[in-house]
Amino acid sequence: MSGALRIALVGSGSMGRNHARVIATGPRTELAAVIDPHEESGRAVADQYGSAWQPDLDGIGGFDAVVVAAATEAHHDIAAQVIDAGRPLLVEKPLCPSLEQSEDLVRASEAAGTPLMCGFLERFNPAVMTAMRMIDEPVYVRAQRHSPYAPRIKTGVAWDLLVHDVDLVVRAFGEQQPESFDVSVGQFHPSSVPGAEDVVEAGVRFTGGGIASVSASRLGQVKVRSMVIQELDRMIEIDLLRRGLTSYRHSSIEPDDDFVGFRQFTEIEVPEIGGAEPLVSQLAHFVELVEGRVDVDAERASILPAHRVVDEVLRTR
Repeated sequence: MSGALRIALVGSGSMGRNHARVIATGPRTELAAVIDPHEESGRAVADQYGSAWQPDLDGIGGFDAVVVAAATEAHHDIAAQVIDAGRPLLVEKPLCPSLEQSEDLVRASEAAGTPLMCGFLERFNPAVMTAMRMIDEPVYVRAQRHSPYAPRIKTGVAWDLLVHDVDLVVRAFGEQQPESFDVSVGQFHPSSVPGAEDVVEAGVRFTGGGIASVSASRLGQVKVRSMVIQELDRMIEIDLLRRGLTSYRHSSIEPDDDFVGFRQFTEIEVPEIGGAEPLVSQLAHFVELVEGRVDVDAERASILPAHRVVDEVLRTR
């Protein structure tokens, strides 16, 4: 494909504005249209980047690709129309707020032969990418994702927040399938939609023996985005907000005939983390997917494992 990829963006909310910025300034992409039924916000984003605004998906087949950053509840209907039009598609996570709807879109994409990608943004966090290259045989992973309350988000934290870390945990354990769950769920905020949980604590055991603990809350007063990966002889600590990583190895010197007692010490390694903004790297990956340089089937297959785990977590509560 020659020239810039003409991308239509659906949704001009907070995440949509970030996508608009990255698409409009990308070296291989053009923000061809901003689609939002709310003219004030949609046109404002379009005008900011010299793009066109339209209120609906009319003519969606005329674009090279589509990015969906609309409200989660609208993902299925929007994505289904885009797939029906035969356009490559990137949908913000989660793909849909239910496993059934997500599976439906994956099947539709496969049948249509159109590329489909889910916006698991943390996959492109430089600290996460470095950690995934470092780990060999993890035995325990702990992840926390806490945020202040956001009334605009109607889905519960399992689909809104937990799905990010579940995706990373599943990838850390080599796409193993979980065999058991221990889940606690709480809904506390008076503004939350009935059934939309505010806190989830889940313990997961995988078939290979590894275990994970994932925690999501929208009742925090500060943002927390952290992950700890433990192997038998190393611990990797990731600060996903600051994109930092620290590796620890504990050692000891046992006593011998010439030395009474023992000494302990910890080797600390702080790799230098480079790389682009995650959203920029994600868009570059999507462009390569559209252009055929990323395996379409493998990308599609990587979507559902995290959605299946979140679905099981909510069933177990």
